[in-house]
Amino acid sequence: MGIATGIAIFLTIWWTVLFAILPLGTVSHAEAGIDKGDGGDPGAPVDPKLKTKFFTTTWIAAILWTILFLVLHFRLIVLPPLPASWT
Repeated sequence: MGIATGIAIFLTIWWTVLFAILPLGTVSHAEAGIDKGDGGDPGAPVDPKLKTKFFTTTWIAAILWTILFLVLHFRLIVLPPLPASWT
């Protein structure tokens, strides 16, 4: 796995994990009993805790990427080679 491929795979894993982590532990304004007034979405989270979720996403993605790297490095799963030219 080259450096560009490794970064691309890490970013793909990171975004996938982020979308899995985002809804965890959130309380909406409607659930908290807070009236948003005119124009506010009652389903919006009161405190989304994005900084914590970004850090959690990063270390989970790093662990998953490391596992994938080790599986590919030690050839526990062999991927077929890509064709040399796309024409």
